Amino acid sequence: MAMNRIQFQPGMSLFEFFERYASEAQCEAALEQARWPRGFRCPRCGAAAHCVLKARGRKTFQCNACHHQTSLIAGTLFEGTKLALTVWFLAIYLVSQAKTGLSALALKRDLGVSYPTAWLIHHKLMQAMVEREAGYKLCGDVQVDDAYLGGELTGGTAGRGSDNKVPFIGAVAVDENGHPLRAKFTQLPGFTRKAIATWASANLSPASTVISDGLACFRGVTDVGCAHRPIVVGTRKPDELPMFHWVNTVLGNVKTSLSGAYHHFDFSRYAERYLGAIAYRFNRRFDLHALPARLLVAAARCEPCPLHQIRLAETPC
Repeated sequence: MAMNRIQFQPGMSLFEFFERYASEAQCEAALEQARWPRGFRCPRCGAAAHCVLKARGRKTFQCNACHHQTSLIAGTLFEGTKLALTVWFLAIYLVSQAKTGLSALALKRDLGVSYPTAWLIHHKLMQAMVEREAGYKLCGDVQVDDAYLGGELTGGTAGRGSDNKVPFIGAVAVDENGHPLRAKFTQLPGFTRKAIATWASANLSPASTVISDGLACFRGVTDVGCAHRPIVVGTRKPDELPMFHWVNTVLGNVKTSLSGAYHHFDFSRYAERYLGAIAYRFNRRFDLHALPARLLVAAARCEPCPLHQIRLAETPC
């Protein structure tokens, strides 16, 4: 069997990571470059002329025009942190390189921090992934399918009516040869035509052709200008459904990833964040080596997310 070049690409090794980001000074320089790739710009007035204040703690920039002061981490995902940037950068590396996800407990052990701290770091980084993914839409031929997270509670309702099941939609855009390009996994309030239309408006280009298994709610994509090609199937065996090969494959990988890495999390509150993180890694699978740097850019440009906002889950940062 030929080796899959995407599957076996080297990525960034730990040795290379520590060569680049072993010290606080290296991390500060990388964060400054990620935040202001064309040089410092005052967040208040946009001026470039500035001076750097030599004070204790984080590097502080002062605008020469309006005299506004801002630290290197102010206005980013790192705002307010008391941790060294080296700890954050190691978390970025570990989360970005973990193909099947990384639990907060494993992150706690790797970083040498408390569990609540590791949990917060993990969710902040996943929020940056979700926000980054929100800027992209699927186009062309898009395979879609309905799915659920969670299982039946003891003594609870079975099947789709279970209180512990969270509905979500899996969608994979494929090229003319049927190869997967991008994927999206989105939590839904339910599988209704209105919910699908709202989802399609936010996640699909109007010229897309949606290929579904004929579930009635998927007709909602036509309400926002997308074409719909329903294929009613009489079997759920993946081998007998080549037209849904990639959406079935990625949904299987999603469920395997979640069950293998996370023993428990609140599906109803945090599903969107975990699903968004999986999509983020999948959509950037062609260049694993660049993933840590790309996640750093996403974190540098994400608005601050304090703990109370992370806990809300429904409120975007």
